[in-house]
Parts: sequence; C-alpha cells; structure tokens
Amino acid sequence: MAGGRIPQSFIHDLLARTDIVEVISSRVELKRAGREYKALSPFSNEKSPSFYVSPTKQFFHCFSSGKHGNAVGFLMEYDRLTFVEAVEELAKRAGLEVPREGGGAFERLVLDGPLDAMAAAERFFREQLRKYPPAVDYLKQRGVSGDTAKVFGIGYAPESWDALTRFFTDPQHAIEAGLLIQKDGGGPASGGSARSCYDRFRNRVMFPIRDTRGRVIAFGGRTLANDPAKYLNSPETPLFHKGRNLFGLYEAKQSTKAELPHLLVVEGYMDVVMLAQHGIREVVATLGTATTRDHLALLYKSTRKVVFCFDGDRAGRSAAWRALEQALPEVHGDRECVFMFLPDGHDPDTLVQEIGAEAFRERIGQAQTLSAFLLGELSKQTNLGTLDGRAKLASLAKPHLDKLRPGPLQTLMIDELARLTRLRREDLQPTAPAAAEEAPVSAAAKRPAPPRIEPGGTRPVRRALQLLLERPDMADSVGELELLASADVHGIPALIEALDFFHENHGANAGQLLEYWRGTSKAAALEQLMRQELQLDDAAIEREFGDVMRHLRQRALKTRRDHLLAEAQIRDLSAQELSEAAELTRQLSTRGPVQ
Repeated sequence: MAGGRIPQSFIHDLLARTDIVEVISSRVELKRAGREYKALSPFSNEKSPSFYVSPTKQFFHCFSSGKHGNAVGFLMEYDRLTFVEAVEELAKRAGLEVPREGGGAFERLVLDGPLDAMAAAERFFREQLRKYPPAVDYLKQRGVSGDTAKVFGIGYAPESWDALTRFFTDPQHAIEAGLLIQKDGGGPASGGSARSCYDRFRNRVMFPIRDTRGRVIAFGGRTLANDPAKYLNSPETPLFHKGRNLFGLYEAKQSTKAELPHLLVVEGYMDVVMLAQHGIREVVATLGTATTRDHLALLYKSTRKVVFCFDGDRAGRSAAWRALEQALPEVHGDRECVFMFLPDGHDPDTLVQEIGAEAFRERIGQAQTLSAFLLGELSKQTNLGTLDGRAKLASLAKPHLDKLRPGPLQTLMIDELARLTRLRREDLQPTAPAAAEEAPVSAAAKRPAPPRIEPGGTRPVRRALQLLLERPDMADSVGELELLASADVHGIPALIEALDFFHENHGANAGQLLEYWRGTSKAAALEQLMRQELQLDDAAIEREFGDVMRHLRQRALKTRRDHLLAEAQIRDLSAQELSEAAELTRQLSTRGPVQ
C-alpha cells in the first residue's frame, strides 16, 4: 500500500457502508437484546453478557473490560490491528481500494468497488431496455408507463451469457457485487479476465434495489422466458442482505418531504411499481423472504404505521402471522401495525388496476389491527363457550402478549383477553418485563443511569448530545446555530459542531462522528455518552430533544439580552439595539419555540 494519509472523507464513507453488527458477529456470537445486541465479552472471561453492540449508533461497549468504539476501534482491539490496518480490513470487506493523500494535496478520490459496479450495471440495463422492444412490450402489457419505469430505474438484462461481463474491463468488483458468477476454476490463475465469469442475470426485466441513500446495492430480475425461477434476486453480498433491505423504500421516501403516513408492505416488485403508478407511493416489498425484526426497525425509522398486505388464503394468513410475531416487540409508543388481506385471486398489482387507487386506499384504512388479528386468530383455535376453551386461549395468547413492551397496547390487550376468558387481569400479567428476556438485570445494572436534565451547567448540552446520538436526523430540525453558539453554556461549541456534522452528512451515525473526532478531547466525552443507552422510544427522544434545545435557545437569548443591557450601562444603545433588546425580552417571557 502506498504511503500518505487516508483521507477523512474516505473513512467517513467507509463507515457509512459498514455495519458494525456484521463485523463483530463474524467474530463474536451476538444475540438480539432489544434495540441492541449482546454477547459474552471477547476481552475478558465472564459468565453473564456485558458486551453490547448498538446498530443505531454503530458503537460497541464492553462493561467488563471498559473497551468501546466503532467498527475501526473493534478491529484494533479484537484483531490487534493498527488504525491503518483496521481501515484497510474494512475497505477490503466493502470491496474498496484505500486512497491516500499525496504531495500536500488530495488525489482524486475514486471509490472503485462493488457499489460502482452496481451503478454501472444499472446504467447498462437501462440502456439495454431501450434497445429491446420485447422487454418494453412486457412492461406496457403489465401497465407500466415510461415515467414509472424511469422512477424505479427499470432495465433489461440481455439474453446472453456475457453481455454484462464484456461491459466490465475488470470483472472483479462485479463478481463481488453478485452481478457476475465466477466459472469453476476461474480464480486468480485465470488472471481475473472476463472469460473466467458469466452473467448472473439473463433475459430478465431488472429492478434495482436501493439502500436508504439511493445507492444500488442489488437487483431483482423477472424472466421473460419460461425459466422455472420466475424472479431472481442478487445473492447475499457485503452490500446486500435481503433480511435487512426493502425494495421501494428509497423511492417511497423520495415521494414526499413529510413523514410517510404509513408504509404498505407487499411481496412483489410489480406490486410496488403498479401501486406507485396509481399514486400510492408509500409501498415497499420484502425480497423473497419473510419479514424480519431488521425490516421492521427500518420501516419504523420512516413511519409510525406499518400496513402488511397479504393474500387472504391460508398461506397469506400464515405469512401474516409470521410477520405479527416479528412485529410484537417493535410495536410500542405511537407505533401501529395493521393487516390488510386481499380478495381471492388478487395481488396488489391486479387489485389496484381493477378497483382504482381510491378504493384501494379505503381497503388500507379498513385494515385489521394487530390486537384484533392476534386475538381473532387464536380464538379460532378454541371454543370460548367452555372453560377449557377459555383457558386454552389464555395459554395461547399470554406468550405473545409477553413479547410486547410494557405500555398502553399491552395493558389494553390484557384487558381484552381478560374479558374474553373471564379471568382476572392479574392472572394474565406478563411473567417478567418484556426487556428482561433481552437485557439481563445484571448487565443492565452495570449501565450508568442517564443524566437528569437540569437548568444551568453542562447537563443540557450533554443531554442534547446524548439524544442526538440516538437520532442524528434530528439535527435537521435545529436552526439558528449562530444564536445557539452564543449561549453562555460550557460545551456548546461541541454540540454545534455535532449538529453541523449530522446536518451536512445526512444518514451519518454516531460511530462516524466518533471517527471524525478521533484523537480529540471531544472523542473521549462522546464515547462516555455513547456508552449510555436511552430507554426511550423515538417519540420521547424527539420530545425531550425539543425541550432541551428550547432551553438552550432561551439561554442564548438571555446571553444576548444581558450583553445589550450591560452595554446600556456604559453607552447609549442604537434604535436597532433597543428594539432587539425589547424583542429578546418578549421572546424570553413567552419561551418561543426552536426555529
């Protein structure tokens, strides 16, 4: 590897492409624990798990050894690598070459890896679609317009074993991206030439699968021949995991600047495409797999309501039940989960074309609630007219209710189950708090309690940073940074810098900020905050962050007003300054909202 510093911009992008859970789980056995993952410490001998990994913050912390950090820090500690070696290892996983600064100036940063291969393939497939009328005719027959095809980047993979292969001068990154398949015996000895591989997708209409930043990470292809595999997806790669990605999510989020009122989860690419063409843009599809907890976590980052759409037959209801079981631990606070079942012989694609968008939306509004679906399906297995039947319902329902987090939904469902079974609600209470199964008390007890918000001192700044690390997207809601910077509060420059960082780097996480501050005194303070988990849902985090920022804004207004009043003791204020002082006094008395 050539000498010179690794550009900070490359490290930032590398961490954006890296999932710390994947990095650590390849070395340590992780288990889900609420919003985090847990494991026995890989750095010390212990019997109870005290090692936690946060996918949200992209941060790990080991309570027994005190070690913590982002993905780079973990490799440095666990694999005993230098910083540069750790960056090179992550780059290798992501299929990237590590660029270097040279000659006192930045060399052109070229991220030549699987992502670039994916972007090139998308352009290639779109161009091929224009050249192959039968593929265009197929889309027209399905009712897909040119504009809709453009929105989703739909293309065509030619009926050839090497059309895409010949498109790449060096096929290595395309192989890593799952676009090309290495022939038997076509490894390094073959020189990595195009002759050593062939196209994975042939004679298929191609649907690009994008991540939340809009980058193509995989493809789904619909055959135009009599191929037994009607649909073919990209394989699992460092870029793509079908259990963690959703088709159409990026396009749905791009369709509106406001928060999505709901997200409809369907099963097929054409379902998403045709619903979008009819104006129903808030639709995503799972990628040939059942709904996972990671899917739900991704969905609830974009909306408060998830609508599952399934066939009304036995297979559809079975799939809906599997989705419900995954949803139970994720539905809390103001989150909703409902179930929409289609009439026989229809999928969303055909139904919306038959009844139209307005009637389809009415069906969404009539979707069955999670509680009604859960208790309704279980009640079908019992006879509520008998003592034994009611006892059986209680026995069947209780394990599912125990998965719900304590809150209004769990309370109301216990009340309804008590009504149906004629039992006392005390007999149906959860055997243990929902979180106990996921985070042992012994480990939780080691966690430092989050600081209380108190006026004055550094606590509001610390709390604002702590909340921001959980939800970096909240930086976009904060304005008047120059005003905030004038607040007479210790630590306010660090908060302003963090807000600026997340505002300028949409989609960035706490682990990237930690890397940005590596080697500074701010990094140590940040690590301390990142070790503390907030037992709050997203709505509570947003409310508290708003409260803290309003408090800091008031401090800034007071600092500016007091400065003007002090100036008035030694000189005459101008008319503009007098007006400003009066306005500041008014705002302080009314506690105006964050701008």
